Amino acid sequence: MATLARMRMSRTALLPVFALFVCAVPLASAAWWGLFVLLIPLVAAAWVLRVGVDVDGEAVTARSLVGSRRVPWSELAGIRAGDRGALWLVTTRGTEVRLPVLRARDLPRLAALSGGRIDVPAPPLR
Repeated sequence: MATLARMRMSRTALLPVFALFVCAVPLASAAWWGLFVLLIPLVAAAWVLRVGVDVDGEAVTARSLVGSRRVPWSELAGIRAGDRGALWLVTTRGTEVRLPVLRARDLPRLAALSGGRIDVPAPPLR
C-alpha cells in the first residue's frame, strides 16, 4: 500500500466561517425560519474540511463537497493549467477533472507526490 497524501484548504479558512456563524446567531434567534440561516456556515465549514485532492500510488482523487472523482495513473494523459492558475487533470478519454484548492504554484508538489508520473516543465529563460 502506497502512502496517501492529502492536499486540503488551510484550516485557518475556518476562522471566517466561525465569524459568519457568530453573526448568523442573532438572525437565527429572531424567528423560526432563521434557523435555516445557520446552515450557511455549516455548509461552508463542511466545504473547507472536505474539498481537496488525495494522491496515492494508484490514483489521484479530486474531492468535492458531495462527491469525488478518482483518476487512476494509467488513465492520466496530462495536466492543464487553466485560467487563474487552476489545475485540471486530462484523462486518456479526453475528459477533464478539476483539482480543487490546487493552483499552478502547487504543480511541483503534485509532481513530487506522483512519483515521476507528472513532469513539471522548466520555467522559460529570460
